[in-house]
Amino acid sequence: MQDDRASSISGSRTLEEMADFWDTHSLADYDAQTYEVEVSFDPSARRSVVTIEPDLMLDILQIARARNVSTQTLINVWLRQQVDRLVAQTTRMEKSAT
Repeated sequence: MQDDRASSISGSRTLEEMADFWDTHSLADYDAQTYEVEVSFDPSARRSVVTIEPDLMLDILQIARARNVSTQTLINVWLRQQVDRLVAQTTRMEKSAT
């Protein structure tokens, strides 16, 4: 928040000043200075967190560095490839069973 603008309620110019202000003040005292905003949320944009074994993560980090991509990109590409392969395989098996 370090720019030329001060916070409209606290007059703070830094996050630290703002934190100090709100540590000793209540928003209820400033209700007349607040306004309602509309917020939209897209649940499809949600990310999931997955735990990866440390040794496996080290291997993934090395491979990602060697390929000059982020670990997140590498993992997502690998997962997409594997899921697509399994979906195609399942679809073929279902068609041959009918």
